[in-house]
Amino acid sequence: MFRNKVVAVTGGANGIGKCIAEQFRENGARVYVIDRADGDHFYIGDIAEKVTMEDFAAQVIEKEGHIDVLVNNALPIMRGIDRCTYEEFQYALAVGVTAPFYLSKLFAPYFSPGGSIINISSSRDRMSQPQTESYTAAKGGIAALTHAMAVSFSGKIRVNSISPGWIDTAYTVYEGPDASQQPAGRVGNPMDIANMVLYLASDKAGFITGENICIDGGMTKLMIYHNDCGWTYDDRK
Repeated sequence: MFRNKVVAVTGGANGIGKCIAEQFRENGARVYVIDRADGDHFYIGDIAEKVTMEDFAAQVIEKEGHIDVLVNNALPIMRGIDRCTYEEFQYALAVGVTAPFYLSKLFAPYFSPGGSIINISSSRDRMSQPQTESYTAAKGGIAALTHAMAVSFSGKIRVNSISPGWIDTAYTVYEGPDASQQPAGRVGNPMDIANMVLYLASDKAGFITGENICIDGGMTKLMIYHNDCGWTYDDRK
């Protein structure tokens, strides 16, 4: 499906990003990964740094001359308002919003016809737990950035985002409340996200742009009230 296509994936050394990169490779793509983790088969660098992004993009274009798909997946840090410093909040936004914007800008002149940008947001772009402000703000930002870029790149590049819910990167099979609290009856895994990424990058999704697709087993659609359907709320802290 993606034979000889050129794909760049941020945060692709582990977890969801690694699964996405592997699936593109299995479908014939030439995949370039950037990640902070140590490794021999990808570009090691921090996308919070402008010069790192410029060097990574330059290397991809020097080798390939073009790009077909950019997946902005790198994970911002999660810090809450009680303890998150100014610098940590800025770093989360740099990784989660600024980097996807700047990499998209760097690659923009080199996208092949029918090119695609896919941003990985989170179901936290619409719901929260306490003390998650830096991560939530970054994920909300990339979701909004998606539809802005879709309009700016109209007729040139399709831009979509995916908002994963609970995704267990170790493929743990959960039972009991962890599974049954989710309308789909189970916790998600990286393939649930990778499958959608490949679909959105394909010609089959040629009429889809500017969308944010939530893949969360239905959790954000489940209404919860105290003493309803067996749910109870304990307000003790």
